[in-house]
Amino acid sequence: MTQCNDDKCQTHGTLSLRGSTFSGIVISAKEKKSAVVAIDYTRKVRKYERLEKRRSKIHCHVPSCITVKEGDTVEVSECRKLSKTKAHVITKVISNASNTG
Repeated sequence: MTQCNDDKCQTHGTLSLRGSTFSGIVISAKEKKSAVVAIDYTRKVRKYERLEKRRSKIHCHVPSCITVKEGDTVEVSECRKLSKTKAHVITKVISNASNTG
């Protein structure tokens, strides 16, 4: 990580974190300072007494001190609303896409 001038950075800026923390996989990192992260989870279906897999896609802010690409596993934290669709920020990269086989 390098020093950044991003005001919306939780480490070097003034952004405070609150709420939930997730880990997920980056699906898209095409936008500038933004990424789409997929979070997989299971939900119980009471009628059939089984679990079903579900996936949520969250739009996240990427601070300038963190670089992400598609396939990376990242940690995402909830924060205040940053734009119309973004209310989460990437806090750290857990593993790179090249490291996972």
